[in-house]
Amino acid sequence: MPTLVTTSHFEMLSPAELRSKPAPRGGLGICLLPFPIPELNRFFYTAIGGDWFWIDRLPWTYADWMKYLDRPELQTWLITEAGVPAGYFELEMQPEANVEIVYFGLLRQFVEHGLGGWALSQAVEKAWAWGARRVWVHTCDLDHPWALNNYLSRGFNLFKTETNVEDLPAKSPGPWPGARDA
Repeated sequence: MPTLVTTSHFEMLSPAELRSKPAPRGGLGICLLPFPIPELNRFFYTAIGGDWFWIDRLPWTYADWMKYLDRPELQTWLITEAGVPAGYFELEMQPEANVEIVYFGLLRQFVEHGLGGWALSQAVEKAWAWGARRVWVHTCDLDHPWALNNYLSRGFNLFKTETNVEDLPAKSPGPWPGARDA
């Protein structure tokens, strides 16, 4: 179904621009995955992104996932609460030390519990610590309604907006068939 989608691109040019949000409670953590785990990235991609039309990678094979993940310029970070996986973010080092927050999100059970601002702060801090000269991210009007405000609240600045027609299903696929019917 042809759908008009507006994508907004944000950047941060200095670590001083980050308006970091502290952890809302104890027991929160992040962990850099030391090696590629395609099953984990695909799990988060579908479990988080299924509600927001993250569909580009759905046809990927295991080999596609491994090829994407097994690169020195990509990092996957696990977000946890009390040791339980709560979300993730992917950082990609691009030319000229631009680091993109490629994917960022929390599982549905952890949304609206005050973790988003803290988790995004962690992603930005890890990007700067990795040697970024610029940190950037994009979102679109299909994303979680709080995503845009979270990026702006952390200190990101809008640098580009574009509108395209995307061929999308009539409704988001969810993490798997019937998951939202329960």
